[in-house]
Amino acid sequence: MQRKALLHWMLLAAGIILFLAGLPLRAQEPAPESSSKPVDPPARKKSDKKQKPDSATQNAPDQPAWDPLRAEKDLEVGQYYMRKGDVDAAIDRFQDATTAKPGYAVPFRYLGEAQEKKGLKKQAIASYSRYLELYPHAEDGDKIRKKIDKLRKETEKKKKY
Repeated sequence: MQRKALLHWMLLAAGIILFLAGLPLRAQEPAPESSSKPVDPPARKKSDKKQKPDSATQNAPDQPAWDPLRAEKDLEVGQYYMRKGDVDAAIDRFQDATTAKPGYAVPFRYLGEAQEKKGLKKQAIASYSRYLELYPHAEDGDKIRKKIDKLRKETEKKKKY
């Protein structure tokens, strides 16, 4: 009796599989026959802004501009580079994270730290300021404001000399 029921279910499953295999998954549309001249693919727009050649977003232009998962991964990799001491690579990754998720404050804070470490004080001030614009009630807001004040004083001293 048990064998008969098992055989019945196996035959039923095989029948369903064969039925589904015979169905077309999607009909393909025929190619337009309007002209014999081949159609050129649309040209990509070139941006006026020059980007770094090693930027992840430039190397993969097919990636969407808004990609929160990529932003998180860029943050993670940027922090790794900071721990290893490769500040330039960290800056690139943090900049990519700001592009992938522009309204996200965290990459701007890390970008400011990396720029400050490299000695790019004006850029660090801009990154820290953007962080505070996006996240005005940040827990570390007072600390960041002090960093901004310190960096501004240092840049003003440099102008006097």
